[in-house]
Formats: sequence, C-alpha cells, structure tokens
Amino acid sequence: MKPVLLLIAGVILFTPLASANGAMAVQTCFSPQGKCAGHIVREIENAKRELLVAVYAFTSDELAGALTKAKKRGLLIQVIIDRDFDSRNYNSKGKFLEAQRIPVRRLPGSQAANSTREPGLMHQKFAVVDRQIVLTGSYNWTQSADSINDENLLFFRDAGPLAEEYRRIFHRLWERNS
Repeated sequence: MKPVLLLIAGVILFTPLASANGAMAVQTCFSPQGKCAGHIVREIENAKRELLVAVYAFTSDELAGALTKAKKRGLLIQVIIDRDFDSRNYNSKGKFLEAQRIPVRRLPGSQAANSTREPGLMHQKFAVVDRQIVLTGSYNWTQSADSINDENLLFFRDAGPLAEEYRRIFHRLWERNS
C-alpha cells in the first residue's frame, strides 16, 4: 500500500501508511475535517468478535448507535469512561450504553501511592477491535471531537502484538476498583 495524502485547505485528512514488509498498516485521521467518527463506525461495522473501548468522554450518538448495532450482532463489547465526566455531562452515553446491555465501567484516574490528592482523570482514548486493530490518539468519542475540535486518531491494522498490549491495559483498567 502506497501512502495516500488527502489535502483540503492544506490539512491532511486521512493518510494510510504501510510498513515496508506490509505487516502492520497505520492510518491517520485529523478532525474536524476528517470526520473521524465515520471511520470508527466502519471499524465497528466490520468487527466480528470483540470491541474494547476506553475513552475519557463519550457523547457521540453516531458511535453509541454503532456499538448498539454491533451488540445486536452478538459482539462482545465493553466500555470504560471517566467517572467524573460521565456524572457531570448530561450528554454522556454511559447510561444509554448500559440500557443497551453494553457493560460500562466508570473510573477515576489512578491515584499515586501515599497521595492525599484526588485521583486524576481516566484519560485514555483507545479501542481494540478483534484483537487486531488499535484506534488511539487524542480523539474523544464526542460530537465536538468530530465537528469542532482539533484532534487526531491513529488506526493500527494487523497489529496483533500491539492490540494485545492495549487489551492487557484495558483489562487492568476494567478490574480496577473505582
């Protein structure tokens, strides 16, 4: 696969990149021009077995709807979101996803040992699809990320070892006490 650059008004929108040996492919998406949610929806629609999602903020109706359809197709789906964001934001999709029988964990950030300060944020932004694809970057799963914020998203395909590392981190978060 040769690199392809799509330029609109000087902004790179979606750039496929491939390694020389063809093993792992990397694609980029930059919002707001790249409409990254559409690319995420395609990954969700093509998923066959498992979707693990850990994002600080999740308010996107489009992405929540895609997860709901994937759940109805029989996929294993788990979602981790930041506890404080979910409790403060009326548009957060935590309750909606649970109503669709999608397991959701609300977590604070980690707290340093012997710290008297409040824990930080659960500020992860990644998803693992079928143990082979990793989505990560600054992109939150929000309408603002897709329409007004400057954010980025990387898609790593045929990325088994990388996906396993992200799965390990996801499950460590999932098992953490909130």
